[in-house]
Amino acid sequence: MRTLRLYPRPLVNFIVICVTLLANNMVVLGINRRPNIVLILTDDLDVSIGGMIPLNKTKKLIGEAGITFTNTFVASPLCCPSRASILTGKYPHNHHVINNTLEGNCSSLAWQKSQEGSTFPVLLQHYAGYQTFFAGKYLNEYGSTEAGGVEHVPPGWDYWFALERNSKYYNYTLSVNGKAQKHGQNYSEDYLTDVLANRSLEFLQYKSNYRPFFMMVSTPAPHAPWTAAPQYEGRFADVKAPRDPNFNVHGKDKHWLIRQAKTPMSNSSVQFLDDAYRKRWRTLLSVDDLVEKVVKKLEVRGELENTYIIFTSDNGYHTGQFSLPLDKRQLYEFDIRVPLLVRGPNISPNQKSQMLVTNVDLGPTILDIAGFDVNKTQMDGTSFLPLMNGKSQNVTWRTDMLVEYEGESLNISDPSCPLLGPGVWGCFPDCVCEDAINNTYACVRTLSSTANLQYCEFDDNEVFVEVYNLTADPFQLTNIAKTIDQEVLEKMNHRLMMLQSCSGPSCRTPGVYDSRYKFDPRMMFGSQGPRISRLRQTLK
Repeated sequence: MRTLRLYPRPLVNFIVICVTLLANNMVVLGINRRPNIVLILTDDLDVSIGGMIPLNKTKKLIGEAGITFTNTFVASPLCCPSRASILTGKYPHNHHVINNTLEGNCSSLAWQKSQEGSTFPVLLQHYAGYQTFFAGKYLNEYGSTEAGGVEHVPPGWDYWFALERNSKYYNYTLSVNGKAQKHGQNYSEDYLTDVLANRSLEFLQYKSNYRPFFMMVSTPAPHAPWTAAPQYEGRFADVKAPRDPNFNVHGKDKHWLIRQAKTPMSNSSVQFLDDAYRKRWRTLLSVDDLVEKVVKKLEVRGELENTYIIFTSDNGYHTGQFSLPLDKRQLYEFDIRVPLLVRGPNISPNQKSQMLVTNVDLGPTILDIAGFDVNKTQMDGTSFLPLMNGKSQNVTWRTDMLVEYEGESLNISDPSCPLLGPGVWGCFPDCVCEDAINNTYACVRTLSSTANLQYCEFDDNEVFVEVYNLTADPFQLTNIAKTIDQEVLEKMNHRLMMLQSCSGPSCRTPGVYDSRYKFDPRMMFGSQGPRISRLRQTLK
């Protein structure tokens, strides 16, 4: 581990001159440098309910300068499992992180021993020769005493500026290359989004110019507590959460956790979520500034044209959809769909892609950009680089992907809602709860030229099933599980079982609506029905 130096070393001037001459000769000889890579990861940024609207600079500097993927989904709609999928390129049943707790394997010692040593930054650093930089939120339990504290620096990182535990804006601790650095509540020195921006600019200024770099910046915004920078506190005063058709309506044919939400919501609940929606947007304005600063710095240094910049989120969010106040974790589009914008070498501007992309593809894509053979890994995802550089006609792309979530709960009753008993989590004052132990599900999200479908099974006593035709019903108002053709149900159940047991290449086999798909009814479960909860079993 090296400490980032913020000043030049005069004693090495002669060496620098020699290396500069060598680098100039390499340019003259036509030897191309490998591209740099920047990954900007936001926290809880939706795309379905307007999360990208305030990010005008980001849309211009990345989206309009490159490609926007309009159908990007996460493997799990929760921070830690999703971030583990990004780092490993694996679905949750293969990386074994099931929720945001140490018991759920979030930054646990078991995670460190089994998965952390094979993340894509490790491969970039050790095998592709990249210098690597991380700043921001890593995994929700990072820095906890039981997991090695802030002294633990994950392998694969040359420069490490990681937030202890979950997102904050003030009064937090950073691990600076394994040493604790405490911050207070002085805006100019401590506002986390700006601190991350400044650290990133310092890295770009003083890094080695003779090795490619990978820089990952993981912002707290727009995660709670939604603390805006002072100059943005008054913005969006008249903005409200969008009143889409699924806002403040009863999910009458959905899983019990959705059905228990009170409809219509009280006026105070609606006011609360409208206020939260505005605050989320305000925090994003500092993210927009961060993006602008990074792009301008790369441009000034003459490195922008040789740098891929990827902008995305770990999961979506909801504010009042199906009368659920505020959170993520659910199987619906607003929680599993995220933004994905990329600019870089050989990416034409103002592109849109409707291809189905998932966050397990980020690691393989970044390795592919760096020239590393992704087939040498055990990753479940695939590189979407051919979709960006004009070679998509040579690629047979996926038509489905897997979503997995393990419900989280408390072992005791919520004091404010004792009648609900144990087994629920995230209950609001009116006893509407955002999660439960049997809110455990797996879904096949399908997108092809002939189908736009979501099929989900719950691991509960009912083996409850939800199915949505997103073409006819984009807001997922009507569960068609009882009316859809039985053969489709059987094929989707079979496909779900296959995906939940997949690993590596088997996760990339043809889906139900792919012409290459093979269906063997003998693979179906009998009358007992499918059992899908494999995540928690892997931790035993």
